[in-house]
Amino acid sequence: MTTDLETPPGLSDRRPVPRRGPLAGVRVADFCWMGVGSVATRLLADFGAEVIKIENRRRIDRPRLLPIYKGEVRNYGEEVPDADPNRGGLHNNYSRNKLGITVDMKTSRGRELVDQLISASSVVTENFAPGVMERWGLTYDRLEELSPGVIYGRMSGFGHTGPHANFKSYGPIVQAVSGLSFISGLPGREPSGWGLSYMDNQAAYYNSAALLMAILRRNKTGLGGEIDVSAVEVGISLIGPDLLDVTVNGNRTRRPDFPYGNRLPHPAAAPHGVFPSRGDDRWVAITVFGDDDWSRFVEALGTPAWSRDPRFASQALRHQHQDELDSHVAEWTRSRTASEAMEILQTAGVAAGAAQDASDVNERDPQLASRGTFFELDHPVIGEARFEGTPIAFGRTEQHTWRSAPLLGEDNHYVFGDVLGLPADEIAGLEAEGVI
Repeated sequence: MTTDLETPPGLSDRRPVPRRGPLAGVRVADFCWMGVGSVATRLLADFGAEVIKIENRRRIDRPRLLPIYKGEVRNYGEEVPDADPNRGGLHNNYSRNKLGITVDMKTSRGRELVDQLISASSVVTENFAPGVMERWGLTYDRLEELSPGVIYGRMSGFGHTGPHANFKSYGPIVQAVSGLSFISGLPGREPSGWGLSYMDNQAAYYNSAALLMAILRRNKTGLGGEIDVSAVEVGISLIGPDLLDVTVNGNRTRRPDFPYGNRLPHPAAAPHGVFPSRGDDRWVAITVFGDDDWSRFVEALGTPAWSRDPRFASQALRHQHQDELDSHVAEWTRSRTASEAMEILQTAGVAAGAAQDASDVNERDPQLASRGTFFELDHPVIGEARFEGTPIAFGRTEQHTWRSAPLLGEDNHYVFGDVLGLPADEIAGLEAEGVI
């Protein structure tokens, strides 16, 4: 993927630049925070939209307080109240290419400034707890008055209608309610869920797609509209095969033999799973389907004596005796690194892949390096840092990456001055009063 980098190291070089890309000319008044909203608007910012991130100094974007990107290691989700708000790793990842302003919405002047910004914008986005925007009077009808043809993108856990519309949620809640957590884990064990808020990111891409479709429709018809994305419904869309199994076949979602874990029953594959390799918590995935696969697999292992065991004479028998077979395979994989085992088996025509950790993906994967998945951006507080690009490669369209995430209130003077036309002395007064 090609990226167009324009980020020299100094603060003086972080001034806004004319945006390029298919979304250039689209201005977004962005109330989004956390992953489900911020990742959605990051895609718009990557491809030319002028996304103006709106924060409140009294209650800053929580990812600014979550684990530090460089120089400190903390558990995911562990907040430090007095952390430097400009070092937050998640914030710096979610908010690249965006402008950042601060406004105190508890003040009447702050709300007036936001109304002015909305009037100068064509898209408004938010993913607050239900009711926050309504308390500020920012309903769709009000936004339409301020900016005719506006697109209002709303992102929440349950959607803004229905008996659960007022429930608050985060990714783990969405995963549990939609059924994703229930079907995860090993057979005969309790559901395990995930340590990461997976649905925050998955729902974000649906939000991005919805915003892009609304922009396309407005380009054709001149009409804006209100978008209401429910992350729970996104989660339900990911469990289609399981829903079919329950409704059509009458199976229970959890039973002693399901979820299957690493083993594959249809078609019967053995060995099939993730096996330990040399090193701490290192693993390699191996799949062997029919007798031809088995012959290549055995030959790659040097035709060990155990491979002639009558229990492994056919695919059906191997599938029946997976415990015994897996113990032999694991003994072979433990003596090699995951990459070595993968290369030996792939060379023999056997499906195998190293289970990569973050350092593998970031530093050693040749495919990702060739595609330019990661790129460097400088930041005035954390220094040079690595970011993941957008996993889309266009023949003619470039991702316009011009700056790392905004410092807290970094673009107040540009937005309130250059965009909204306030004189410098008034901006200084608003700063002194704590309005911005």
